[in-house]
Amino acid sequence: MKPKVHHPTLSGTWWLSTPSYRRYMLRELTSAPIGLFAGMLTLGLIRLGQGSEAWDGFRAALASPAGIALLAIVLLASSYHSLTWFALAPSTMPLRIGARKVPPGWIAGAHYLAWAAISLAIILTVGG
Repeated sequence: MKPKVHHPTLSGTWWLSTPSYRRYMLRELTSAPIGLFAGMLTLGLIRLGQGSEAWDGFRAALASPAGIALLAIVLLASSYHSLTWFALAPSTMPLRIGARKVPPGWIAGAHYLAWAAISLAIILTVGG
């Protein structure tokens, strides 16, 4: 006698039923524009190696309205991903100092502070 096997069925929109699932899926979808940006950086390095004419063409493409729109999407996606991940940091890596548990706000705050400091350092370095 064969045992009965339960095969649960989920629709393709199962994640739309709950706000926390929607936020989770949105955070996961942010990997697509970030991956595209990694590909763009790789292409930029290839163009740089091909000489100044190829590099100038790459820079012109990034400065076009479509390039600026793409970079804006990448900025929004990476910002959303970072903000939501830092908010989850206390759950994913709870810290203890001796027997005392570090408050979750301190853990998330340390991430936000490091993000702001690194961003400022980059802006000051690149911006002149």
